[in-house]
Amino acid sequence: MRESHRLVYWIRRLSELAMLGWLGLLLLADLAVALGGGLQWLVFLLGNAGIAAVILRRSHRVQTYAIMLCLSFAVSMIMWLTGTSGMPGAAETGVLLVLMLGVLRHVEPVRDAAMLAVSGLIVLMAEAIGRASAGGALVYSFMLLVAWSTIAGVGGYLRFQQERRKEAVRSVRRAERLELARELHDLVAHHITGIVVQAQAARTVAQTKPEAVLPALDAIATAGGDALTSMRRMVTVLRADEAARTPGSTLADLRLLTERFSSEGPKVAFEIGSGIDDQTLPPEVLTTLHRVLQEALTNIRKHAQRSAWVEADLRRYDSTVVLRVLNHGADANPRLARTGGGFGLVGMAERVEALGGRLTAGPTPEGAWQVIAEFPLH
Repeated sequence: MRESHRLVYWIRRLSELAMLGWLGLLLLADLAVALGGGLQWLVFLLGNAGIAAVILRRSHRVQTYAIMLCLSFAVSMIMWLTGTSGMPGAAETGVLLVLMLGVLRHVEPVRDAAMLAVSGLIVLMAEAIGRASAGGALVYSFMLLVAWSTIAGVGGYLRFQQERRKEAVRSVRRAERLELARELHDLVAHHITGIVVQAQAARTVAQTKPEAVLPALDAIATAGGDALTSMRRMVTVLRADEAARTPGSTLADLRLLTERFSSEGPKVAFEIGSGIDDQTLPPEVLTTLHRVLQEALTNIRKHAQRSAWVEADLRRYDSTVVLRVLNHGADANPRLARTGGGFGLVGMAERVEALGGRLTAGPTPEGAWQVIAEFPLH
């Protein structure tokens, strides 16, 4: 990354030097004309001022352009009023076109940039009419109009590309905010729900079994520590480079998740079929499998606390991997309606569909509730 930044830096510096060299050659042409005497010295001096304006344009873009427009128009009026004919300044014209290109690309709003560009056209036409001879005014006007139209078209195109990039950045930021909301739900809600359930259980058993309160408090402390760890991991991911933006998951993480759930709620029987390992599954699929399993178990804890047991299995069928989570027993239906405005099921579906997969959730003929996530392994 550092190498590419250095390369871009030097390309920009070299292009800047090339542009200044081109303007310097135009200034030499103005000097050759100015040696003939007359008011062409004003044009030569204006070209020098224009090159200084180009050097200062990044910090004073509108100001340098406006000053050059005023000076150029003033010189054209002086030559026209005195009846002096000559050639429009080559360096002066080049400077005006360079400054106008920057104005069209960067000045906000677009209406102001367009008005400044039209003002540049007026000044260029004043150059041709006020300075050239009667026979050459039409030729110079046409040449300057073509040059202005070319720069206006290039500036408009660059402005369009710049607006597209800005919109793409805004879209990415919106997507990142949605991703952050999903990460907050997926990484923390699982632990917070466990804390709430355990606290309620501790309060219930406190009256009948006071000795069971201390283990319950230990479990609550452990769940709180897990929640803090998840929060720290998420913050670390958000601060990391783009390449490490998504936290990686492994099959061992899936097993650890089911073991923790089994210690706090209904027992989970988790089975991984043959032909599945960390190498055969893409990292994004593994991460999404972890999220789906976590959300399914969280929903069971929230809405089906009296489930007798939970069955989860991960299997591969040719080019498809399928995760199934099934809970049995009394009140098996976890009622996945978004109670309280949650977005758990929606978030799961978005994650799976983003990878070309499909997620379904609903009751089985036996009265259980299942969540199935299918992923293609292209």
